[in-house]
Amino acid sequence: MTTQAACGARSGTTLKNGLRSRHLTMISIAGVIGAALFIGSGKVIANAGPAAILAYIAGGIVVVLVMRMLGEMAVAQPDTGSFSTYADRAIGRWAGFTIGWLYWYFWALLMGWEAYVAGKILHDWFPMIPIWGYMLIVTVALVLVNLMKVKNYGEFEFWFALIKVTAIVVFLIIGLLALTHLWPWGQPDAVGFTHLTKEGFMPNGFGAVVTAMLGVMFAFIGAEIVTVAAAESDNPSKEIVKTTKSVVWRIILFYVGSIFIAVCLVPYDDPLLQQATHGTYTVTLSRLGIPEARHIVNFVVLTSVCSCFNSALYTCSRMLYSLSRRGDAHRVMQITGKNSGSPWVGVLVSSVFAFVAIYLTATEKMDIYDVLMSATGTVAMYVYLCIAISQLKMRQKLDAANTPITFKMWLFPWLTYAVIFAIPAALVVMVWEGTYRTEVVYTSILAAVIVLMGLVAQKFNIGGQRATPAPQAPRTGLRAEASAT
Repeated sequence: MTTQAACGARSGTTLKNGLRSRHLTMISIAGVIGAALFIGSGKVIANAGPAAILAYIAGGIVVVLVMRMLGEMAVAQPDTGSFSTYADRAIGRWAGFTIGWLYWYFWALLMGWEAYVAGKILHDWFPMIPIWGYMLIVTVALVLVNLMKVKNYGEFEFWFALIKVTAIVVFLIIGLLALTHLWPWGQPDAVGFTHLTKEGFMPNGFGAVVTAMLGVMFAFIGAEIVTVAAAESDNPSKEIVKTTKSVVWRIILFYVGSIFIAVCLVPYDDPLLQQATHGTYTVTLSRLGIPEARHIVNFVVLTSVCSCFNSALYTCSRMLYSLSRRGDAHRVMQITGKNSGSPWVGVLVSSVFAFVAIYLTATEKMDIYDVLMSATGTVAMYVYLCIAISQLKMRQKLDAANTPITFKMWLFPWLTYAVIFAIPAALVVMVWEGTYRTEVVYTSILAAVIVLMGLVAQKFNIGGQRATPAPQAPRTGLRAEASAT
Protein backbone atom coordinates (compact mmCIF):
# COMPACT_ATOMS: atom_id res chain seq x y z
CA MET A 1 0.00 0.00 0.00
CA THR A 2 1.30 3.47 -0.85
CA THR A 3 2.04 6.05 1.84
CA GLN A 4 -0.94 8.12 0.70
CA ALA A 5 -3.28 5.14 0.83
CA ALA A 6 -1.95 4.12 4.23
CA CYS A 7 -2.61 7.60 5.62
CA GLY A 8 -6.09 7.47 4.10
CA ALA A 9 -6.79 4.17 5.82
CA ARG A 10 -5.77 5.55 9.22
CA SER A 11 -7.83 8.74 8.83
CA GLY A 12 -10.93 6.96 7.52
CA THR A 13 -10.94 8.18 3.91
CA THR A 14 -10.48 4.84 2.15
CA LEU A 15 -13.19 2.76 0.50
CA LYS A 16 -13.26 -0.96 1.27
CA ASN A 17 -13.81 -3.67 -1.32
CA GLY A 18 -16.83 -5.84 -0.66
CA LEU A 19 -18.77 -6.43 -3.89
CA ARG A 20 -18.72 -9.94 -5.32
CA SER A 21 -19.16 -11.08 -8.90
CA ARG A 22 -22.83 -12.02 -8.39
CA HIS A 23 -23.48 -8.58 -6.88
CA LEU A 24 -21.96 -6.81 -9.89
CA THR A 25 -23.88 -9.01 -12.31
CA MET A 26 -27.18 -8.03 -10.73
CA ILE A 27 -26.11 -4.38 -10.27
CA SER A 28 -25.45 -4.20 -14.01
CA ILE A 29 -28.87 -5.73 -14.71
CA ALA A 30 -30.61 -3.46 -12.21
CA GLY A 31 -28.91 -0.47 -13.81
CA VAL A 32 -30.51 -1.26 -17.16
CA ILE A 33 -33.97 -2.12 -15.78
CA GLY A 34 -35.77 0.80 -14.19
CA ALA A 35 -39.37 1.72 -13.48
CA ALA A 36 -39.32 3.52 -16.85
CA LEU A 37 -39.57 0.12 -18.56
CA PHE A 38 -42.74 -0.82 -16.71
CA ILE A 39 -44.47 2.58 -16.73
CA GLY A 40 -42.58 5.25 -18.69
CA SER A 41 -42.36 3.18 -21.87
CA GLY A 42 -46.13 3.59 -22.26
CA LYS A 43 -45.70 7.30 -23.08
CA VAL A 44 -42.96 6.46 -25.58
CA ILE A 45 -45.30 4.04 -27.36
CA ALA A 46 -48.18 6.54 -27.29
CA ASN A 47 -46.02 9.25 -28.87
CA ALA A 48 -44.11 7.20 -31.45
CA GLY A 49 -46.57 4.39 -32.13
CA PRO A 50 -45.27 0.86 -32.82
CA ALA A 51 -42.14 2.56 -34.23
CA ALA A 52 -41.16 3.03 -30.59
CA ILE A 53 -39.24 -0.19 -31.22
CA LEU A 54 -36.90 1.82 -33.46
CA ALA A 55 -36.36 4.40 -30.71
CA TYR A 56 -35.39 1.65 -28.27
CA ILE A 57 -33.14 -0.02 -30.83
CA ALA A 58 -31.43 3.29 -31.69
CA GLY A 59 -31.10 4.25 -28.03
CA GLY A 60 -29.86 0.76 -27.24
CA ILE A 61 -27.17 0.98 -29.92
CA VAL A 62 -25.95 4.29 -28.46
CA VAL A 63 -25.83 2.81 -24.95
CA VAL A 64 -23.98 -0.31 -26.13
CA LEU A 65 -21.36 1.81 -27.90
CA VAL A 66 -21.02 4.15 -24.93
CA MET A 67 -20.65 1.22 -22.53
CA ARG A 68 -17.94 -0.22 -24.77
CA MET A 69 -16.08 3.11 -24.71
CA LEU A 70 -16.53 3.41 -20.97
CA GLY A 71 -15.40 -0.18 -20.55
CA GLU A 72 -12.18 0.54 -22.42
CA MET A 73 -11.33 3.39 -20.06
CA ALA A 74 -12.52 1.60 -16.93
CA VAL A 75 -10.45 -1.52 -17.61
CA ALA A 76 -7.37 0.64 -18.04
CA GLN A 77 -8.07 2.69 -14.91
CA PRO A 78 -10.85 1.47 -12.59
CA ASP A 79 -12.05 4.34 -10.39
CA THR A 80 -15.06 5.16 -8.22
CA GLY A 81 -15.44 8.41 -10.17
CA SER A 82 -15.69 6.46 -13.44
CA PHE A 83 -16.44 8.75 -16.40
CA SER A 84 -16.06 11.91 -14.31
CA THR A 85 -12.47 10.96 -13.55
CA TYR A 86 -11.81 10.02 -17.18
CA ALA A 87 -13.20 13.34 -18.41
CA ASP A 88 -10.90 15.08 -15.93
CA ARG A 89 -7.86 13.21 -17.25
CA ALA A 90 -8.70 13.28 -20.94
CA ILE A 91 -10.38 16.66 -21.46
CA GLY A 92 -9.57 18.81 -18.44
CA ARG A 93 -10.58 19.54 -14.88
CA TRP A 94 -13.60 21.58 -15.93
CA ALA A 95 -15.04 18.60 -17.84
CA GLY A 96 -14.66 16.18 -14.93
CA PHE A 97 -16.08 18.80 -12.58
CA THR A 98 -19.08 19.44 -14.85
CA ILE A 99 -20.06 15.87 -15.65
CA GLY A 100 -19.49 14.72 -12.07
CA TRP A 101 -21.75 17.37 -10.51
CA LEU A 102 -24.34 17.15 -13.30
CA TYR A 103 -24.56 13.40 -12.81
CA TRP A 104 -24.78 13.78 -9.03
CA TYR A 105 -27.58 16.32 -9.40
CA PHE A 106 -29.52 13.96 -11.66
CA TRP A 107 -29.42 10.97 -9.31
CA ALA A 108 -29.85 13.07 -6.16
CA LEU A 109 -33.04 14.59 -7.58
CA LEU A 110 -34.29 11.29 -8.96
CA MET A 111 -34.22 9.79 -5.47
CA GLY A 112 -37.00 12.19 -4.46
CA TRP A 113 -39.23 10.98 -7.28
CA GLU A 114 -38.44 7.32 -6.63
CA ALA A 115 -39.42 7.81 -2.99
CA TYR A 116 -42.64 9.54 -4.09
CA VAL A 117 -43.60 6.67 -6.42
CA ALA A 118 -42.85 4.12 -3.69
CA GLY A 119 -44.90 6.11 -1.20
CA LYS A 120 -47.84 6.41 -3.61
CA ILE A 121 -47.92 2.66 -4.31
CA LEU A 122 -47.74 1.79 -0.61
CA HIS A 123 -50.41 4.38 0.22
CA ASP A 124 -52.74 2.88 -2.39
CA TRP A 125 -52.36 -0.50 -0.71
CA PHE A 126 -52.40 0.70 2.90
CA PRO A 127 -54.03 4.18 3.08
CA MET A 128 -53.76 4.49 6.87
CA ILE A 129 -50.32 6.14 6.46
CA PRO A 130 -49.92 9.24 4.23
CA ILE A 131 -47.68 9.17 1.16
CA TRP A 132 -45.02 11.30 2.82
CA GLY A 133 -44.91 8.85 5.74
CA TYR A 134 -44.07 5.96 3.45
CA MET A 135 -41.55 8.15 1.65
CA LEU A 136 -39.82 8.83 4.97
CA ILE A 137 -39.74 5.13 5.86
CA VAL A 138 -38.27 4.12 2.47
CA THR A 139 -35.72 6.95 2.49
CA VAL A 140 -34.46 6.31 6.02
CA ALA A 141 -34.26 2.55 5.42
CA LEU A 142 -32.18 2.88 2.24
CA VAL A 143 -29.96 5.57 3.74
CA LEU A 144 -29.17 3.11 6.54
CA VAL A 145 -28.35 0.41 3.97
CA ASN A 146 -25.86 2.72 2.28
CA LEU A 147 -24.25 3.66 5.58
CA MET A 148 -23.32 0.02 6.11
CA LYS A 149 -20.66 -2.01 4.33
CA VAL A 150 -20.85 -1.97 0.53
CA LYS A 151 -21.69 -5.68 0.46
CA ASN A 152 -25.07 -4.83 2.03
CA TYR A 153 -25.83 -2.54 -0.90
CA GLY A 154 -24.80 -5.39 -3.20
CA GLU A 155 -27.10 -7.86 -1.45
CA PHE A 156 -30.11 -5.56 -1.67
CA GLU A 157 -29.47 -4.92 -5.36
CA PHE A 158 -29.05 -8.64 -5.99
CA TRP A 159 -32.54 -9.45 -4.71
CA PHE A 160 -34.17 -6.32 -6.14
CA ALA A 161 -32.78 -7.17 -9.57
CA LEU A 162 -33.78 -10.83 -9.28
CA ILE A 163 -37.41 -9.84 -8.74
CA LYS A 164 -37.32 -7.52 -11.77
CA VAL A 165 -35.68 -10.11 -14.01
CA THR A 166 -38.19 -12.77 -12.95
CA ALA A 167 -41.11 -10.45 -13.73
CA ILE A 168 -39.74 -9.58 -17.17
CA VAL A 169 -39.08 -13.22 -18.06
CA VAL A 170 -42.64 -14.16 -17.08
CA PHE A 171 -43.97 -11.23 -19.14
CA LEU A 172 -41.94 -12.31 -22.17
CA ILE A 173 -43.13 -15.91 -21.90
CA ILE A 174 -46.80 -14.89 -21.64
CA GLY A 175 -46.34 -12.39 -24.47
CA LEU A 176 -44.75 -14.96 -26.76
CA LEU A 177 -47.62 -17.35 -26.09
CA ALA A 178 -50.07 -14.59 -27.08
CA LEU A 179 -48.09 -13.75 -30.23
CA THR A 180 -48.20 -17.39 -31.31
CA HIS A 181 -51.94 -17.71 -30.49
CA LEU A 182 -51.23 -20.14 -27.64
CA TRP A 183 -52.54 -17.91 -24.84
CA PRO A 184 -56.20 -18.89 -24.25
CA TRP A 185 -57.38 -15.79 -22.32
CA GLY A 186 -57.66 -12.08 -22.90
CA GLN A 187 -59.31 -9.73 -25.39
CA PRO A 188 -59.90 -11.00 -28.95
CA ASP A 189 -57.48 -8.54 -30.57
CA ALA A 190 -54.67 -9.18 -28.05
CA VAL A 191 -53.15 -11.96 -30.15
CA GLY A 192 -50.55 -12.27 -32.87
CA PHE A 193 -49.07 -9.15 -34.46
CA THR A 194 -52.42 -7.38 -34.71
CA HIS A 195 -51.44 -3.87 -33.68
CA LEU A 196 -47.93 -3.73 -35.14
CA THR A 197 -49.24 -2.15 -38.34
CA LYS A 198 -53.03 -1.96 -37.86
CA GLU A 199 -53.03 1.69 -36.73
CA GLY A 200 -49.88 2.50 -38.72
CA PHE A 201 -46.31 1.57 -37.81
CA MET A 202 -45.11 5.19 -37.66
CA PRO A 203 -48.34 7.19 -37.23
CA ASN A 204 -46.69 10.39 -35.95
CA GLY A 205 -43.74 10.49 -38.34
CA PHE A 206 -40.01 9.93 -38.03
CA GLY A 207 -39.52 13.07 -35.92
CA ALA A 208 -41.62 11.52 -33.15
CA VAL A 209 -39.32 8.49 -33.13
CA VAL A 210 -36.21 10.65 -32.76
CA THR A 211 -37.89 12.69 -30.03
CA ALA A 212 -38.91 9.49 -28.25
CA MET A 213 -35.22 8.73 -27.87
CA LEU A 214 -35.13 11.16 -24.91
CA GLY A 215 -37.55 9.00 -22.97
CA VAL A 216 -35.55 5.97 -24.04
CA MET A 217 -32.22 7.45 -22.93
CA PHE A 218 -33.80 8.40 -19.61
CA ALA A 219 -34.76 4.74 -19.21
CA PHE A 220 -31.31 3.44 -20.10
CA ILE A 221 -29.29 5.74 -17.83
CA GLY A 222 -27.92 3.66 -14.99
CA ALA A 223 -26.16 1.05 -17.13
CA GLU A 224 -22.90 2.84 -16.37
CA ILE A 225 -23.28 2.43 -12.58
CA VAL A 226 -21.54 -0.93 -12.72
CA THR A 227 -18.26 0.75 -13.74
CA VAL A 228 -18.49 2.81 -10.55
CA ALA A 229 -19.32 -0.21 -8.40
CA ALA A 230 -16.66 -2.44 -10.00
CA ALA A 231 -13.94 -0.30 -8.45
CA GLU A 232 -15.02 -1.71 -5.07
CA SER A 233 -14.57 -5.32 -6.16
CA ASP A 234 -11.49 -7.54 -5.96
CA ASN A 235 -11.00 -7.70 -9.73
CA PRO A 236 -12.41 -4.55 -11.38
CA SER A 237 -11.06 -5.17 -14.89
CA LYS A 238 -12.53 -8.67 -15.16
CA GLU A 239 -15.95 -7.59 -13.88
CA ILE A 240 -16.12 -4.56 -16.16
CA VAL A 241 -15.29 -6.61 -19.26
CA LYS A 242 -17.93 -9.21 -18.38
CA THR A 243 -20.73 -6.76 -17.69
CA THR A 244 -19.89 -4.52 -20.65
CA LYS A 245 -20.10 -7.45 -23.03
CA SER A 246 -23.42 -8.62 -21.60
CA VAL A 247 -25.19 -5.24 -21.85
CA VAL A 248 -26.06 -6.00 -25.50
CA TRP A 249 -28.30 -8.99 -24.85
CA ARG A 250 -29.82 -7.36 -21.78
CA ILE A 251 -31.05 -4.38 -23.78
CA ILE A 252 -32.29 -6.58 -26.62
CA LEU A 253 -34.09 -9.00 -24.30
CA PHE A 254 -35.46 -6.70 -21.62
CA TYR A 255 -36.33 -3.56 -23.56
CA VAL A 256 -36.67 -4.35 -27.26
CA GLY A 257 -38.32 -7.70 -26.48
CA SER A 258 -40.82 -6.19 -24.03
CA ILE A 259 -41.69 -3.23 -26.26
CA PHE A 260 -42.11 -5.46 -29.32
CA ILE A 261 -44.62 -7.65 -27.48
CA ALA A 262 -46.49 -4.60 -26.16
CA VAL A 263 -46.88 -2.84 -29.54
CA CYS A 264 -48.12 -6.08 -31.10
CA LEU A 265 -50.78 -6.71 -28.46
CA VAL A 266 -51.86 -3.18 -27.47
CA PRO A 267 -53.01 -0.32 -29.77
CA TYR A 268 -50.64 2.61 -29.41
CA ASP A 269 -53.58 5.01 -28.86
CA ASP A 270 -54.86 3.16 -25.79
CA PRO A 271 -55.33 6.06 -23.29
CA LEU A 272 -54.19 3.91 -20.35
CA LEU A 273 -50.63 3.74 -21.74
CA GLN A 274 -49.98 7.34 -20.75
CA GLN A 275 -51.41 7.09 -17.25
CA ALA A 276 -48.79 6.93 -14.50
CA THR A 277 -50.94 4.45 -12.57
CA HIS A 278 -50.91 1.94 -15.43
CA GLY A 279 -48.13 1.81 -18.02
CA THR A 280 -47.03 -0.72 -20.61
CA TYR A 281 -46.89 -3.89 -18.53
CA THR A 282 -50.17 -3.30 -16.71
CA VAL A 283 -52.11 -2.50 -19.89
CA THR A 284 -50.64 -5.48 -21.77
CA LEU A 285 -51.25 -8.00 -19.00
CA SER A 286 -54.77 -6.66 -18.39
CA ARG A 287 -55.61 -7.12 -22.07
CA LEU A 288 -54.31 -10.68 -21.76
CA GLY A 289 -56.76 -11.36 -18.95
CA ILE A 290 -54.31 -11.48 -16.04
CA PRO A 291 -56.31 -10.79 -12.85
CA GLU A 292 -55.03 -7.99 -10.60
CA ALA A 293 -52.38 -7.13 -13.20
CA ARG A 294 -52.11 -3.58 -11.90
CA HIS A 295 -51.22 -4.69 -8.36
CA ILE A 296 -48.77 -7.32 -9.59
CA VAL A 297 -46.96 -4.78 -11.76
CA ASN A 298 -47.07 -2.20 -8.97
CA PHE A 299 -45.22 -4.64 -6.72
CA VAL A 300 -42.52 -4.98 -9.37
CA VAL A 301 -42.46 -1.19 -9.82
CA LEU A 302 -42.12 -0.75 -6.04
CA THR A 303 -39.14 -3.10 -6.10
CA SER A 304 -37.74 -1.24 -9.09
CA VAL A 305 -37.98 2.25 -7.57
CA CYS A 306 -36.43 1.03 -4.31
CA SER A 307 -33.62 -0.50 -6.34
CA CYS A 308 -33.18 2.74 -8.28
CA PHE A 309 -33.14 4.78 -5.07
CA ASN A 310 -30.59 2.41 -3.56
CA SER A 311 -28.30 2.60 -6.60
CA ALA A 312 -28.77 6.36 -6.93
CA LEU A 313 -27.69 6.95 -3.35
CA TYR A 314 -24.71 4.63 -3.77
CA THR A 315 -23.65 6.33 -7.01
CA CYS A 316 -24.10 9.85 -5.62
CA SER A 317 -22.00 9.13 -2.55
CA ARG A 318 -19.19 7.60 -4.64
CA MET A 319 -19.30 10.46 -7.12
CA LEU A 320 -18.95 12.97 -4.26
CA TYR A 321 -16.11 10.87 -2.87
CA SER A 322 -14.29 10.98 -6.20
CA LEU A 323 -14.94 14.71 -6.70
CA SER A 324 -13.61 15.35 -3.21
CA ARG A 325 -10.45 13.33 -3.89
CA ARG A 326 -9.82 15.54 -6.91
CA GLY A 327 -10.49 18.79 -5.06
CA ASP A 328 -13.80 19.41 -6.83
CA ALA A 329 -15.93 18.91 -3.69
CA HIS A 330 -15.28 19.61 -0.04
CA ARG A 331 -12.78 17.20 1.50
CA VAL A 332 -15.35 16.16 4.12
CA MET A 333 -17.09 14.13 1.37
CA GLN A 334 -14.29 11.55 1.39
CA ILE A 335 -14.65 10.66 5.06
CA THR A 336 -15.56 6.99 5.37
CA GLY A 337 -16.71 4.86 8.29
CA LYS A 338 -13.78 3.04 9.83
CA ASN A 339 -15.69 -0.25 9.96
CA SER A 340 -18.05 0.09 7.00
CA GLY A 341 -15.74 1.90 4.57
CA SER A 342 -18.80 3.79 3.33
CA PRO A 343 -18.44 7.54 2.57
CA TRP A 344 -21.13 8.35 5.11
CA VAL A 345 -20.95 12.12 4.76
CA GLY A 346 -21.52 11.78 1.01
CA VAL A 347 -24.46 9.43 1.67
CA LEU A 348 -26.15 11.91 4.00
CA VAL A 349 -25.53 14.92 1.74
CA SER A 350 -26.78 13.02 -1.32
CA SER A 351 -30.08 12.17 0.40
CA VAL A 352 -30.99 15.83 0.94
CA PHE A 353 -33.28 16.11 -2.10
CA ALA A 354 -35.20 13.02 -1.01
CA PHE A 355 -36.01 14.72 2.29
CA VAL A 356 -36.93 17.88 0.39
CA ALA A 357 -39.37 15.80 -1.67
CA ILE A 358 -40.86 14.38 1.54
CA TYR A 359 -41.43 17.91 2.86
CA LEU A 360 -42.96 19.11 -0.42
CA THR A 361 -45.28 16.09 -0.49
CA ALA A 362 -46.36 16.65 3.11
CA THR A 363 -47.14 20.32 2.33
CA GLU A 364 -48.77 19.45 -1.02
CA LYS A 365 -46.17 21.42 -3.00
CA MET A 366 -44.61 18.52 -4.90
CA ASP A 367 -45.26 20.32 -8.20
CA ILE A 368 -42.26 22.53 -7.35
CA TYR A 369 -40.15 19.43 -7.83
CA ASP A 370 -41.22 19.30 -11.48
CA VAL A 371 -39.21 22.44 -12.20
CA LEU A 372 -36.08 20.90 -10.68
CA MET A 373 -36.59 17.61 -12.52
CA SER A 374 -36.91 19.41 -15.86
CA ALA A 375 -33.24 20.30 -15.58
CA THR A 376 -32.32 16.60 -15.59
CA GLY A 377 -34.26 15.61 -18.71
CA THR A 378 -31.26 15.26 -21.03
CA VAL A 379 -28.48 14.54 -18.52
CA ALA A 380 -28.00 11.08 -20.03
CA MET A 381 -27.26 12.60 -23.44
CA TYR A 382 -24.62 14.96 -22.03
CA VAL A 383 -23.04 12.21 -19.93
CA TYR A 384 -22.78 9.89 -22.93
CA LEU A 385 -21.40 12.67 -25.13
CA CYS A 386 -18.74 13.38 -22.51
CA ILE A 387 -17.84 9.67 -22.29
CA ALA A 388 -17.39 9.50 -26.08
CA ILE A 389 -15.15 12.57 -26.20
CA SER A 390 -13.15 11.32 -23.21
CA GLN A 391 -12.59 7.94 -24.81
CA LEU A 392 -11.48 9.56 -28.07
CA LYS A 393 -8.90 11.72 -26.35
CA MET A 394 -7.74 9.07 -23.88
CA ARG A 395 -7.21 6.50 -26.64
CA GLN A 396 -5.16 9.03 -28.56
CA LYS A 397 -2.98 9.57 -25.48
CA LEU A 398 -2.60 5.84 -24.86
CA ASP A 399 -1.70 5.17 -28.50
CA ALA A 400 0.81 8.03 -28.48
CA ALA A 401 2.46 6.46 -25.41
CA ASN A 402 2.37 2.97 -27.03
CA THR A 403 0.39 1.70 -24.04
CA PRO A 404 -1.19 -1.75 -24.60
CA ILE A 405 -5.00 -1.78 -24.41
CA THR A 406 -6.64 -5.11 -23.54
CA PHE A 407 -10.29 -4.06 -24.05
CA LYS A 408 -10.92 -1.87 -27.09
CA MET A 409 -13.75 0.12 -28.61
CA TRP A 410 -14.97 -1.32 -31.91
CA LEU A 411 -13.94 0.36 -35.19
CA PHE A 412 -12.12 3.18 -33.45
CA PRO A 413 -12.33 6.10 -34.12
CA TRP A 414 -15.28 5.91 -36.53
CA LEU A 415 -17.95 4.60 -34.16
CA THR A 416 -16.77 7.04 -31.51
CA TYR A 417 -17.16 9.91 -33.98
CA ALA A 418 -20.61 8.58 -34.94
CA VAL A 419 -21.79 8.79 -31.32
CA ILE A 420 -20.28 12.26 -30.89
CA PHE A 421 -22.21 13.41 -33.96
CA ALA A 422 -25.48 11.56 -33.23
CA ILE A 423 -26.10 12.89 -29.71
CA PRO A 424 -25.99 16.65 -30.55
CA ALA A 425 -28.04 15.94 -33.68
CA ALA A 426 -30.73 14.25 -31.57
CA LEU A 427 -30.76 17.19 -29.15
CA VAL A 428 -31.25 19.64 -32.03
CA VAL A 429 -34.19 17.60 -33.34
CA MET A 430 -35.73 17.52 -29.86
CA VAL A 431 -35.55 21.30 -29.56
CA TRP A 432 -36.86 21.83 -33.09
CA GLU A 433 -39.73 19.35 -32.69
CA GLY A 434 -40.72 20.91 -29.38
CA THR A 435 -41.98 18.04 -27.22
CA TYR A 436 -38.91 17.99 -24.99
CA ARG A 437 -37.72 21.55 -25.66
CA THR A 438 -38.09 22.56 -22.00
CA GLU A 439 -36.05 19.59 -20.76
CA VAL A 440 -33.25 20.18 -23.27
CA VAL A 441 -33.10 23.93 -22.58
CA TYR A 442 -33.24 23.63 -18.78
CA THR A 443 -30.62 20.89 -18.69
CA SER A 444 -28.39 22.87 -21.05
CA ILE A 445 -28.67 25.96 -18.84
CA LEU A 446 -27.78 23.91 -15.76
CA ALA A 447 -24.84 22.31 -17.59
CA ALA A 448 -23.62 25.75 -18.74
CA VAL A 449 -23.68 27.05 -15.16
CA ILE A 450 -21.70 24.05 -13.91
CA VAL A 451 -19.23 24.39 -16.82
CA LEU A 452 -18.64 28.00 -15.80
CA MET A 453 -18.03 26.91 -12.20
CA GLY A 454 -15.62 24.24 -13.43
CA LEU A 455 -13.69 26.70 -15.57
CA VAL A 456 -13.39 29.10 -12.64
CA ALA A 457 -12.20 26.27 -10.37
CA GLN A 458 -9.64 25.23 -12.98
CA LYS A 459 -8.36 28.74 -13.71
CA PHE A 460 -7.97 29.80 -10.08
CA ASN A 461 -7.01 26.34 -8.78
CA ILE A 462 -9.88 26.29 -6.31
CA GLY A 463 -9.61 23.18 -4.19
CA GLY A 464 -5.83 23.17 -3.90
CA GLN A 465 -3.02 21.61 -5.87
CA ARG A 466 -4.03 18.53 -7.84
CA ALA A 467 -1.95 15.90 -9.57
CA THR A 468 -4.05 14.07 -12.13
CA PRO A 469 -2.24 10.91 -13.21
CA ALA A 470 -1.65 10.22 -16.86
CA PRO A 471 -3.32 7.19 -18.49
CA GLN A 472 -1.70 3.95 -17.40
CA ALA A 473 -1.52 0.41 -18.66
CA PRO A 474 -4.46 -1.88 -17.87
CA ARG A 475 -4.26 -3.41 -14.42
CA THR A 476 -6.03 -6.21 -12.60
CA GLY A 477 -7.26 -6.36 -9.05
CA LEU A 478 -6.73 -2.64 -8.54
CA ARG A 479 -8.30 -1.14 -5.45
CA ALA A 480 -10.55 1.85 -5.97
CA GLU A 481 -8.44 4.28 -4.06
CA ALA A 482 -5.21 3.41 -5.86
CA SER A 483 -6.23 5.28 -9.01
CA ALA A 484 -7.96 8.22 -7.29
CA THR A 485 -6.14 11.51 -7.46
